[in-house]
Amino acid sequence: MKYIVYLIAKNKQNNMKVVIQRVIKASVKSEKGMLSGIGPGLVVLAGIEESDTREDVEWLSNKIVRLRIFNDSDGVMNLSLTETGGDIIVVSQFTLHAKTKKGNRPSYIKAANPETAIPLYEYFVARLSDLLGKSVGTGEFGAMMMVEIHNDGPVTIIIDTKNKE
Repeated sequence: MKYIVYLIAKNKQNNMKVVIQRVIKASVKSEKGMLSGIGPGLVVLAGIEESDTREDVEWLSNKIVRLRIFNDSDGVMNLSLTETGGDIIVVSQFTLHAKTKKGNRPSYIKAANPETAIPLYEYFVARLSDLLGKSVGTGEFGAMMMVEIHNDGPVTIIIDTKNKE
């Protein structure tokens, strides 16, 4: 399980990051109880920086739903989430922007403040929902959460909008 917390920070580069994990099942809980649960699909841990834009969200959303990381009938990763009908949970995770160059305590100064991050996070979830044609599960922005991930493969992909490879 992973524990995720939120801090307020600022940044000046355009650099939305996600960690995508193909899962057999996953869930997110907070002190309020179960927030989301899915069967086969993707867990997307999303880190937003201050200068990230809707264009970053558009590019990233399209990339995620079309990633061919699900097995076809021959066991080859050839299918996308849209082809398999899988689900998504999106969890905000400012720690993806941790800087560890100096000392042993990570700095999170590149993570967006709530005024920037929340609308982009909500837009990201909405775009994924639109592209999939169904609801996308979420965590609770800014809350302490427990994320249970049953990674399938394991398959883990990191995408950074700054490096559109």
